[in-house]
Amino acid sequence: MAGEKLVERKYLFIFILITSLFALWGFANDITNPMVAAFQTVMELSAAKASLVQFAFYGGYATMAIPAALFIRKHSYKSGILLGLALYATGAFLFIPAAQFQQFSFFCMSLYILTFGLAFLETTANPFILSLGSKSNATRRLNLSQSFNPMGSLMGMSVASFVVLPQLLSDKRDVAGNIIFPSLSEAEKASIRLHDLAVIRNPYVIIGIVVLVVFVIIALAKVPKTDIQPEQTNSTGKSLSNLWHNKLYREGVLAQVFYVAAQIMTWTFIIQYADNLGINKATAQTYNIIAMALFLCGRFIATALMKYVNSSKLLTIFATGAAICAIGTICIVGMGGLYCLIGISAFMSLMFPTIYGIALENVDPQDASLGAAFLVEAIVGGAIMPPLQGMIIDKHVILGHPAVNVSFVLPLICFIVVLVYGLRSYKLRRS
Repeated sequence: MAGEKLVERKYLFIFILITSLFALWGFANDITNPMVAAFQTVMELSAAKASLVQFAFYGGYATMAIPAALFIRKHSYKSGILLGLALYATGAFLFIPAAQFQQFSFFCMSLYILTFGLAFLETTANPFILSLGSKSNATRRLNLSQSFNPMGSLMGMSVASFVVLPQLLSDKRDVAGNIIFPSLSEAEKASIRLHDLAVIRNPYVIIGIVVLVVFVIIALAKVPKTDIQPEQTNSTGKSLSNLWHNKLYREGVLAQVFYVAAQIMTWTFIIQYADNLGINKATAQTYNIIAMALFLCGRFIATALMKYVNSSKLLTIFATGAAICAIGTICIVGMGGLYCLIGISAFMSLMFPTIYGIALENVDPQDASLGAAFLVEAIVGGAIMPPLQGMIIDKHVILGHPAVNVSFVLPLICFIVVLVYGLRSYKLRRS
């Protein structure tokens, strides 16, 4: 209803507190994306192997989303959030021994455990925000909370761009723009590797401390009862049956898989795209920051537009814009292609929370926690697709065209899937 408040006064404090979590996992997501390129150089890996960072990161979501949902169905939103924060901090602190042992697999394991925590946070926070008020404006409310996710992402990208990447000795270049590191002796490489892995480690340790502080604040906070509590649920079997027979929800999960894959590929490989144009990693990361700034602005604009325009229509329009930009990224060799790649982020801005809100729109509240889990589980798209894109990039040239350009065919396909869901959801919701 037009007169209904987006967030009622009685929920305002907890809304602000839970919304802060969106920034926390945004930081983790987007300080990690540029680390793919950093590990590729310092650990002397192929693009495909380096992108296993994303496989580990988003694989943690895939592993823990369903257990997280079952946990909060048995316990409470607050318990799920606290366990998520504890796992987040544990994974962050594991970067200390990972840097000491200099094992790429150890770093991947640390990220895997860290994202166990993020899976708990997302599985809990998203439906919790939806429950904090009227169902009629729940998607707008989630878009507002999700608007703070790219703020955390911007912070993570900024730390990567201005603190981590400029300090990496392994990325130093000669006058011709070629990286010097591969030509050094093994002793010189070992010294540089020790230094660079410590540089990569430090931001994760600091955010681990911040997460512990947030853990204490939430542990002491009183969480008010909402109309639907996670313990008010159907049996797991009945919930699964209900969700499977809900076409709007079922197709929403599939669309979310492809959207997350597109998002992670777009942000992960901006650095490689720029590198192909002779731009160093630190400078390339500034383009990632611009992309995230566009993403942040786009999300606030989309949240405002959603008051007047049907969310399925907006999703269709934004997916069309993203697909057009992806075509430019593929076809244009040079800075024009890079600008198209950056432009994709403006159109991605509303996709995750809007798909999420549309998919859960007609879900029985007693099935919501499990429904939310599968939508978080859909983040597995970010684990599967980046290694495939890395394999394409490793080809260097395909039919005379830079392989890094060609690799963005994968995000293009993903945006087409989202576009189709926007159209189908509009028809399904009208019927």
